[in-house]
Amino acid sequence: MNPYAKMGIVVVLMVAVGAVVVLKRGGVPCCPPSTASQPEIAPPSAAPAAEGAARQYEPSTLPRLVDLGADKCIPCKMMAPILEQLKTEYQGKLEVVFIDVWKNPDAEKPYSINLIPTQIFIAPTGAELFRHEGFFSKEDILAKWKELGFDFAGTAAPQFSRLEPASPDTRPKDQICYMCEKDIAAKTLVMVKTDKGDVRLCGPHCYFIMYSCLTEDKTDFEKKVTVADFTSGRMLPLSDAVYLQGVDAAGRPILQAYADTAAAKQAQQAAGGNILTLAALQTNELSHRCGFCDRACYPQDAAEVRLEGVQTWGCCSHCALGVAARTGKDIEVHEKDRLTGEPIVVKTLNGSIASLEPSTAVAWFGQRKKPDGTWTSAGCFHQGFFVNADNLKKWVEKNPHETGKLITIHQALADKMKLSPEQIQKACKIGECTPK
Repeated sequence: MNPYAKMGIVVVLMVAVGAVVVLKRGGVPCCPPSTASQPEIAPPSAAPAAEGAARQYEPSTLPRLVDLGADKCIPCKMMAPILEQLKTEYQGKLEVVFIDVWKNPDAEKPYSINLIPTQIFIAPTGAELFRHEGFFSKEDILAKWKELGFDFAGTAAPQFSRLEPASPDTRPKDQICYMCEKDIAAKTLVMVKTDKGDVRLCGPHCYFIMYSCLTEDKTDFEKKVTVADFTSGRMLPLSDAVYLQGVDAAGRPILQAYADTAAAKQAQQAAGGNILTLAALQTNELSHRCGFCDRACYPQDAAEVRLEGVQTWGCCSHCALGVAARTGKDIEVHEKDRLTGEPIVVKTLNGSIASLEPSTAVAWFGQRKKPDGTWTSAGCFHQGFFVNADNLKKWVEKNPHETGKLITIHQALADKMKLSPEQIQKACKIGECTPK
């Protein structure tokens, strides 16, 4: 047999083996690769219900969602808990059907799908209304049903808002920190001189948060700043002070400014800590930055964000989700309930929520009313995640000055994903240092 004939036989055998593998899998491939880190997940896409006339299936008493997938396909596995939630939460309103096309290839044939997972939306009449290829989040599924005329809001997430403070804030304006709005203690006061008046901050950390957000030229900016001596309360130039850095029980730095090294050493002997110059302190304070808005933050206060093996931070829960918008990558957010400290884990896929633990977790969107009557974000210090709506409500009750509303974490992510690159670039930036 000549070598060309032998090569032909090998090629035929390879094709035959490939065909057997496809047949064993039911003839329907899993979604093709979209990124190197997630080799089996494709970007979601909407597919038309049919070319020409709409497809027709057996009628039913309820609208029907048919998910065609397989138990060994990664995006299909991610769909599984979503299908279970829909089946449980909307029992009697929505029929949810899962078909494993690799185990039962004949069951797939009436639907003529190209990839798995594919979700098919079917009216009670049996008419196909819409189909989608790839991972599809729970919120997006419900939004699509609503768009198609089927609103299952009867068992939707709880609604809650407080648009007026429970009690007025009677504190003197000069005793409220410009950044975090906490009380200002005389011995930790930091003051920034501007042509519009003094900006007063509760301590050096809030100063560095503000500094990291400034858009102006920062050359010699420290010459505008004074800080209180921790012993006497006397104001002294920021660059002349000596700083003592300790830690509290949660591991957060405690910062105190002193007029000279001798005073700092005396305090160090009593309480411990490290003595730092302004340059060393600034390096420490600016070493951890938000992956969305680039604001300085402490890891103890921030949400941990993981993407493609790299760790960054979100200065608040909403900014943590914003990392997905800024990078265009799938992320994993590890945050804590602001009331109890219980863990909350959010995973995204292609700009949507892929999984949420616990599934009852919700977000607080802190807002304040502007003089013209419109609403705007109250800032990073007034946002948070909670394991359930009850915890959120208890936290709001404990904070009588908070205004805003409960939103789903899906909505919090969607709001970030809608931002333009220009809006993301300006996020949390302070154009000019204006006192309140």
